[in-house]
Amino acid sequence: SCVHALLHTLLLVPLSFCADNTITHFLCDLTALLKLSCSDISLNELVIVIEGGMLLFLPLGIILGSYIRIGTIILRVPSSKRFFKVFSTCGSHIFSVCLYYGTLAAVYFFSSSWESKDIIASVMYTVVTPMLNPLIY
Repeated sequence: SCVHALLHTLLLVPLSFCADNTITHFLCDLTALLKLSCSDISLNELVIVIEGGMLLFLPLGIILGSYIRIGTIILRVPSSKRFFKVFSTCGSHIFSVCLYYGTLAAVYFFSSSWESKDIIASVMYTVVTPMLNPLIY
């Protein structure tokens, strides 16, 4: 995480910022900073896509792979009681994972002209998903 933060910080140093320097987010998000820049941000966007893709989709792939493995094992179990118990437990966790990774992907990989979308999505993955963890676990 330190290397991730340092990489993006070092890529922000040569950028120049002009006009309105007000960020309408509740946290200082990288995409919001890049929108304020007057410089060419194509390298920054490329790094976000490459590094962000690795940091987002590698853990997501491992999580989904483990659930596929759990699902194939559970389908062999003859007891329907165990079947529903496992899927109810896994289902709530999968919902949380989809909520977290879905909003992260929406903020960092899919651009939009609707400014409020970024704010709502960043609230979802920084506030709502962690608040759901006690209910899920």
